[in-house]
Amino acid sequence: MCETTDDSYRHCELIPCIDGKLLRLLKPPGMPFKKSARPFLLLFSAVVAALLLVLHGGSAISQERKVNIAYAGPSLIALPFLAAQEWKLFSQNGLSTQLIVMTFTISIPALSAEQVDYLGGVGPATVSATLRGIPARAVWFSSDKVLWSLMAQPQTKTLTDLRQKPIGITGGLGATGHVALLLALEKAGQDSKAFAISPFTGVSDMIQALESGYLSAAMLQPPQLFYAMSKGFKEMLNVASMIEMPVGGLTTLVKTIQNRPQEVRAVIKSVQQAKQRMLKSKEETIDLVMKVGKTDREAALKTYDMLRDVLSGNGIPTRAGIENILKALVLQGRLPSANVPFEEIADTRLATEVAKELGYRVQ
Repeated sequence: MCETTDDSYRHCELIPCIDGKLLRLLKPPGMPFKKSARPFLLLFSAVVAALLLVLHGGSAISQERKVNIAYAGPSLIALPFLAAQEWKLFSQNGLSTQLIVMTFTISIPALSAEQVDYLGGVGPATVSATLRGIPARAVWFSSDKVLWSLMAQPQTKTLTDLRQKPIGITGGLGATGHVALLLALEKAGQDSKAFAISPFTGVSDMIQALESGYLSAAMLQPPQLFYAMSKGFKEMLNVASMIEMPVGGLTTLVKTIQNRPQEVRAVIKSVQQAKQRMLKSKEETIDLVMKVGKTDREAALKTYDMLRDVLSGNGIPTRAGIENILKALVLQGRLPSANVPFEEIADTRLATEVAKELGYRVQ
C-alpha cells in the first residue's frame, strides 16, 4: 500500500529491500520520460547501483546497519565492550554498534527473537539456553577466570548467618555470577537453596542497597570489591579462589555466523583489540575503570593489576572452559550429563582467524 501526501505521486513501484528497508520509486501515472525524466533516471540508476553493490558484495559489513549488543551492565566483565565503544574500535572495524543493558533473562529471549544481534557474555545462562534449543554459539571468550568475592555486613560472623537473607548479584539469575556463588556455597558446605538471591541490573544500585543495609551481602568484583573492603564490609567467600569458569565473551545465533561472518569477525576483532589495548595502555585503562566503575584511582590501580592476568587470553573459546560450564549446570541439576559435544556449544573459527591476524600464537 502506498500512502502519500502529494496527489501527483500516488503510483508506487516497489523494489527489493536493502538492509531491511523497502525502497520506493515514485512517479505520476503515465509520466513521460522527457523534461522530468532526468531526476527520475538518476534516482533509478543510483538505486540499481546500490542493489548491484549489495548483491555483489553480500558478505560485506553494512555501514548503515546498527549492530545491537546486549550486556548485563557496566562491570569488569563488560569492560572489553565498553572499551571498544569508548575508544571507537567498533567504528574502526566498520561497525555501527549500540550497547544495550539487559539481564540474561531478557537478553536471551531477545537474541532468539533477533531483537538483538549479540550477547556480551558466555556462561551458564547462555550455554543452558543453547541446550534448550536456541540455535546460538559462543564465539569469543573474554576471560577464563572469575574475580568475585561475597562481601557481607561487618557484623556477619558465618555464612550460616546469611541464610534466608537477601544477597545481591548482577547479571540475572542463572548468569555466571549467580552460578559461581551457588557452587562456592556448596563447596563451603552450605545448602545453596537456603540463600535468598536478589538480582540487580546495575552494580551501583547493588552497592547502595548493601550500604543502606537492605542487602545482607553482595557478590562483588574489582573495583567495587576494593571499595567495599575500604568501607569495612567483610569477605565471607573468595569465590575467585574456589571456582574456575569462563566469564564474559560473545554469543550469537548460528544464522548470524553463517549469513554475516564478516560482521561477527569485526565484532570479535574489536573486543579483542580492546583487550590488547587495555594491557598496553595502563593510564588509559585506569581512566576507563574509574569511569565505568565509578571508583577512585587507588581502586582502579588495584583493578588494573588483576586485569593484566585475566585479560591475557587470545579470545578463542576453549573446550576446558565450556566443560566447566557444563559441569556447573550438572551440579545445579539443570543438565543430566556434561557429555555434550563442544561444537554444539561453541564455534571457534572466526575467533581463531582474528587471533592469528592480531599476532597470537594459535595451535
